[in-house]
Amino acid sequence: MASEADRSKERPDEVAELVGKLVSQDGSPAETDGAERRRLLGRLSKALVVSARKAGASGVGRGRWLADVFMSIAPRLPIRDLVTLQEHHYGLTGEQLADDLVRTAVKATTAVGAVGGALAAAEFAAPPLLLSAPAQLVAETLVVAAIEVKLLAELHEAYGIQVQGSGGQRAAQFAVAWSKQRGVDPLSPASVTLALGAAAKASLRNRLMRTLGRHLTTLGPFLTGAVAGGALNRAATKRLSQAVRADLRRQRALPPAPEV
Repeated sequence: MASEADRSKERPDEVAELVGKLVSQDGSPAETDGAERRRLLGRLSKALVVSARKAGASGVGRGRWLADVFMSIAPRLPIRDLVTLQEHHYGLTGEQLADDLVRTAVKATTAVGAVGGALAAAEFAAPPLLLSAPAQLVAETLVVAAIEVKLLAELHEAYGIQVQGSGGQRAAQFAVAWSKQRGVDPLSPASVTLALGAAAKASLRNRLMRTLGRHLTTLGPFLTGAVAGGALNRAATKRLSQAVRADLRRQRALPPAPEV
């Protein structure tokens, strides 16, 4: 019978499939229950170990492998159009729809951070398994990045900002916009070219490595990792949403959102 690692080798798309399941289930993030989320993160961690071994130490250490893995995931993220978003969010439009998208994404990254931090904490409490903890945090990093890129893309839909290009080109633009914590400017004729350039790839790699570094701070005993992981992700996703929404409002010449 084939081992988990063997199955990962036979299925090169397993990482993207697992991230997709963690990002969206039945059209909405964060609907996976805690036990299933832990199981999927565990499977993703094992698949990433296999992928990292193939990439070699140099590529993994400099973050090139992480960026390549994420760019293979991005085109497969389930980005919903405006009509579908309204169906899934009770007919909301405009700022109310954007608010609901942010709430859902924050809930999702908080839940993933809590699970990822708890898994890392469990490994921290068992020294012989400590070396496997980074794979779990890499898995968390990819899932959180995917949730946030999906949020960023769907905020463009909510604000009526249409980003042109093929599926892969749009995914690249959204991924690079995420790395810069801003919206895509669809009026920029060079946006697609820039998103596929070396500078954009470096920006994406740096953002992923910073996100991974944030998750490494959740390594700690018992439940401290879970609490820290959830709190850090919640704050980061809120910051991203505020920056992107401000950018999209400027593009549409909308007034700033009222203070809550």
